[in-house]
Amino acid sequence: MSVSSTAPAPTRVPMGSGAINLFRKGSGRTVVVLHAAGGAGAWNPYLERLSEHFDVIAPDHPGFGLSDELPEIGSVPQLVPHYVDLLEKLDVDRFDLVGASFGGWVAAELACSVPERIEHLVLMAPAGLHVPDAPPADLFTMSPPEIVRALFYDSAIADAALSVPPPPEAAQQAARDAKAFDRFARDPFLHNPELPGRLPRITASTLVLAAEVDSIIPRAHSDAYAAAIAGAELRVAAECGHALYQERPGYVADLVIDFLGGTAR
Repeated sequence: MSVSSTAPAPTRVPMGSGAINLFRKGSGRTVVVLHAAGGAGAWNPYLERLSEHFDVIAPDHPGFGLSDELPEIGSVPQLVPHYVDLLEKLDVDRFDLVGASFGGWVAAELACSVPERIEHLVLMAPAGLHVPDAPPADLFTMSPPEIVRALFYDSAIADAALSVPPPPEAAQQAARDAKAFDRFARDPFLHNPELPGRLPRITASTLVLAAEVDSIIPRAHSDAYAAAIAGAELRVAAECGHALYQERPGYVADLVIDFLGGTAR
C-alpha cells in the first residue's frame, strides 16, 4: 500500500542501542497503533483515517520498517518495557491501544502489563495464543505468493498485488521485516505460553475484531481472546481476510473509530 500524500514525516526516537521510527499525526485522544508483521515503515489510508479523529502514534517495531534492529530485544515480552519506555519519552500517560495480528499480540502483552494506562483496547485478528485445534498458518514455510493469497478475502486484490513485481527496495524491506518477525515469532511459534494467564489483568474496554475469513490466524484465536478478557466485545469484519486494514482500510478504520469514540474521557 502506498504512502499517503498527507503522510507525516517519520520521527526517529533514540531507544536502547539505536533508534526506532514512528509516525504521529492528529489531535485529541492518543491512540497507539501497532502494526502487523507486514506494512511497517509507511503511512497508509487506515492510519490517515484514524488521524482524522485522534492523535495517532504508529511506531515501527524493532527491526521492522525504518526502526533499527535493537538486538537486545529478543522476544515479544521484552517489547513491553521497550514500549513503556517509548511512551514515557513521548510524555504519553493514558492512551488507547490498537494492534493487528502480530501487533495485536504485542498490544495484548502491553495491556496486561500496564492496564491502568489503557482505556480502550482493539485487537484485530490477534496472534499470541496457542489454540491446539486451530494452529496459525506456517508463515515460515509458505512462499511469498502463498502468503499474499492467504491474506485477502478478495482474491482480486491478491492477484493485483502479485501481478507487478515489487521494486528492489520493497523486496529488501520485506526480507528485513521477515527476519525481525522470525526473531520474535518463531520459537515458540506465534504465541507466548504465559499470556493466557495474564489476560484477566486487562481492564480496558476491549474490542476483538475478527476477519470474516482468516487463513492466517484462525477465528478461534479471536474467540479465545474475547473469552479471556472480561467484558470484551467480539465483532466480525465483513468481507475481510487477515489483512484487515489493508483490504478494507476505510471500513476497518471506521469500526475502530466507532469503538474508541464510544466513551469520552
